[in-house]
Amino acid sequence: MSMHRGTVYVLDDEPEMVTALARLLRGKGFAVRGYTSGRAFLEAFRWESDACLVLDVAMPELDGLELQQRLTHNGTPIPIVFLTGHGDIPMSVRAIKAGATEFLTKPVEADTLVQAVLDALQVAAERRKVAEETADLKARLESLTPRQREVMEHIVAGQLNKQIAFDLGTGEQNIKIHRAQIMKKMGVDSLADLVRAAEHLGIHK
Repeated sequence: MSMHRGTVYVLDDEPEMVTALARLLRGKGFAVRGYTSGRAFLEAFRWESDACLVLDVAMPELDGLELQQRLTHNGTPIPIVFLTGHGDIPMSVRAIKAGATEFLTKPVEADTLVQAVLDALQVAAERRKVAEETADLKARLESLTPRQREVMEHIVAGQLNKQIAFDLGTGEQNIKIHRAQIMKKMGVDSLADLVRAAEHLGIHK
């Protein structure tokens, strides 16, 4: 049996439910870690890029929605699959708006849960990819000199070389040289790619 990439965290205040869910998911090839309280989970949890959380809504002390809020506040973007025995539409809407990938009602069909977990891990993988791309672009941006960064801002604003040269009080040939160096350092082949990279980094003129 092949193992799925990533870790599935299971959190439910009923030990029997944690055991049953963990057994089911392990049987489908997932790596699983189970917890019976929000506090125990938070104490043990170490964020992994490819991970998701199967989370019960109704729990003592710290319920599922409160835990979701805390994880969001802490900057932990783990996809969450909610399970509830008595959910309602407003509750599910609140959870989904806050970033949950699925909101399921107990008892849940095995195939439904497995698909929800697969979808959540796919979201985690996509977030990891975006994070890696962002880190790479930030490193490339930091390799630019202050002057190159300034020229780049003018380029992505749509200005021509001669316009940039006039605004910066330099020669057009200098701008052409800077443009070539910027494209090389940013790892892009076209103006469109440079503009997309700048938008990804939140650079606007």
